[in-house]
Amino acid sequence: MTNRFEPWRAGPRIQAMVGHYGSGKSEIALSLAIGARADGRAAAVVDLDIVNPFFRSAEQGALLNERGVELIAPPYALTGVDLPVLAPDVMGVFARPELFAVLDVGGDDAGAAALGGYKPYFDAQSAALNYVVNPFRPYSATLDQIIRLMGRVAGRARMKVTGLINNANLGRETEPAHLIEGQKLLEQVSAAAGVPVVCACALPAVLAETPDLGVPVLAIERRLMPEWLEDAAWPS
Repeated sequence: MTNRFEPWRAGPRIQAMVGHYGSGKSEIALSLAIGARADGRAAAVVDLDIVNPFFRSAEQGALLNERGVELIAPPYALTGVDLPVLAPDVMGVFARPELFAVLDVGGDDAGAAALGGYKPYFDAQSAALNYVVNPFRPYSATLDQIIRLMGRVAGRARMKVTGLINNANLGRETEPAHLIEGQKLLEQVSAAAGVPVVCACALPAVLAETPDLGVPVLAIERRLMPEWLEDAAWPS
């Protein structure tokens, strides 16, 4: 059986998710935190998206509360006010060693700038910076595109990317072949950048039909994409 990606067991207790817009960072953040809490670990999702008011983890506050996961979000999240304001509670995450925290960071280098101010605290903690890739989204389809944008993101975050996450998908059209294709591309990125592929993500039904990719896997749910928009966003 393929190993599951469960960083709350042995990995850094702070997991930051960065990547291109629409790469699936928020879906992964939600699934990781919910999984950690279901496994008995105190868990939180930290919404650090200061550039995008839509499709963010803060939208799932009711679900997180139901599952026992703490939500830390900017004070203006979901109000329609687009201000780069961060929640003061974020600082508390670094002082709570019992907490498994997943940081949902805004897209591209603009969003990653939110991490820069916390660099001294990250340096003093057990923390991971995961770069999420969906090669079927714009500006993420080739080795050069991924490495270029990843470098910009890491520069603005003032942190090194520690892991690559394969989230290759075409929404409801996703098949195992897409995940396999994404894995091959990320292995090339890994070899060129010296950053390991730490995880592959997909819906449970897709993972069930996918052969062993050689990396741990994470089953995710699509909680943030409305059905009507998903139909419009992907080619039939």
